[in-house]
Amino acid sequence: MRLVRPFRGLRPAPEFAARVASPPYDVLSREEALEMARGSQFSFLHINKPEIDVDPAIDAHDRIVYARGRANLDRFIDSGVLVRDEANSFYVYRQIMGDHVQAGLAALASLEAYEQGLVKKHELTRPPKVYDRVSHMHALGAQVGPVFVTYRAQQSVDELIADTTGEEPEYDFTADDGIRHTFWAVSQAERVIEFQAALDELPALYVADGHHRSEAAAKLRETLSLFIPRRTGTSAWDWFLVVMFPHDQIKILDYNRVVRDLNGLAAGDFLQKLERDFELTEVEAGDAKPAEPREFALYLGRHPEGRWLRLRPRQAVLDSLEDKSASDRLDVALLQDWVFAPLLGIMDQRIDERVDFVGGIRGLEELERKVDSGAWSAAFALYPTSMESLMEVADSGGVMPPKSTWFEPKLRSGLVSHVLD
Repeated sequence: MRLVRPFRGLRPAPEFAARVASPPYDVLSREEALEMARGSQFSFLHINKPEIDVDPAIDAHDRIVYARGRANLDRFIDSGVLVRDEANSFYVYRQIMGDHVQAGLAALASLEAYEQGLVKKHELTRPPKVYDRVSHMHALGAQVGPVFVTYRAQQSVDELIADTTGEEPEYDFTADDGIRHTFWAVSQAERVIEFQAALDELPALYVADGHHRSEAAAKLRETLSLFIPRRTGTSAWDWFLVVMFPHDQIKILDYNRVVRDLNGLAAGDFLQKLERDFELTEVEAGDAKPAEPREFALYLGRHPEGRWLRLRPRQAVLDSLEDKSASDRLDVALLQDWVFAPLLGIMDQRIDERVDFVGGIRGLEELERKVDSGAWSAAFALYPTSMESLMEVADSGGVMPPKSTWFEPKLRSGLVSHVLD
C-alpha cells in the first residue's frame, strides 16, 4: 500500500509567503490570534482561525465562523495571494531554530493506511476538537493545517531532501519568533518519481503532532464515502496533508506541569511523603533542569523565595517499571502513578482543573513565575520524552499520557494546502 503521494498544492505566490504564513490554529487563543492578525489582511489566521473575523459574541464553532473561513480562502485565491500548482509535487520544508535544523517533506498521506495502522497514533482524541476540524475542512473544501508526522530515518529519502535544499528556494523568510522557514517545490516529473520510489520503501509513518487533524480527515472521508461511491484511494479526501520529518531530526522539548494545591498537605508534609519514593536534593535554579530520564525537578513556593528540588526515584520505583508497557514506563506516567495520583489526588490530568501544562519552550522561569504568582502551589519539570519512546508506544498500539511531548519548532500554516476536489 502506498503511504504517501504528491499533490497539487495550493500555496502563496512567493512575494506573499512571509505575510501569509502563521502559527498553527491550536497554539493561539482567539484573542492572541486577533492581535497577531491585526493589520495583516493576508495572514493565514483569517482562514485557519476565522473566528477572529466575526463578532466576538459568536461561538468559535458556529457555522457562521466556518463559512467566513471559506469566504476568506476564496478571497485569498481570487486576489492571487494563493495559487494552485499545475503539477503534482512534493514540497521540501526546512526550519532552523537556533542551532537546530530539520528538513522534511510536505505530501499527502493515505487515510486507508491510517485506518490500517500504518500511519501510527499515540494519543487519544476528543470528539469536540475532531468535529471542529471536520466542519472546518468541509466548509473550506480543503485541508489547511498539516499534520506533523515522522518516519524512521531512511538514507534514500533523506539524501533526496538534502539535495533539494542545495537548490534555490521558493520561500525563505524568518518569522517574528526568529525561526527561519525555507521551502522548495519538487515538481519535475523525474524528481517526483525519484522521491516516490524512495518513499515507497518506508514501512510506516508516525503522527507526532496533529492527532485531531488526522482523525478529522478520517471522519470526513467516512462521511463523504456514504454519499459518493468510488474506489478507495481515488478521491482527494482519501488523503490528508502531512509534513514528514526523519525521526533523528525532530526536537522534543519537555512538557512540564503546575499544580493548584498540594491536596491539603503542608509543604513539609508533602515532601515527607514524597521522600518515601524519591531521593530529594535541593538545587540552585540554574541546576534544576532535569539532565536525564527518570529525573524530575520540583519548584515549591516559599517566602521570601521559592526553592528547587531534584527528584530521583528510589530503586523500588524503578524496579516496578520493568514489566510495564512502553507507555507506562514513560516519565510522565511515572510521575502520575507515584506522585499525582497517590499524593495529590489528581487521577486524570486530561480533565482535572488542578493541573496545567507548560511547554518547555517557555523555560523553567515560566514555572517559577506561575508558582510565585500565588495562583499555583508547585511545579514539576520533566526530562523530554524521546522520539524512540514515542515510536515504541505507537508500535505497540499504546496511548501516551496527556501532554507527553512538546515539539519545536512548530509548522507554519499556509505554506501549502490540500484542496479537496
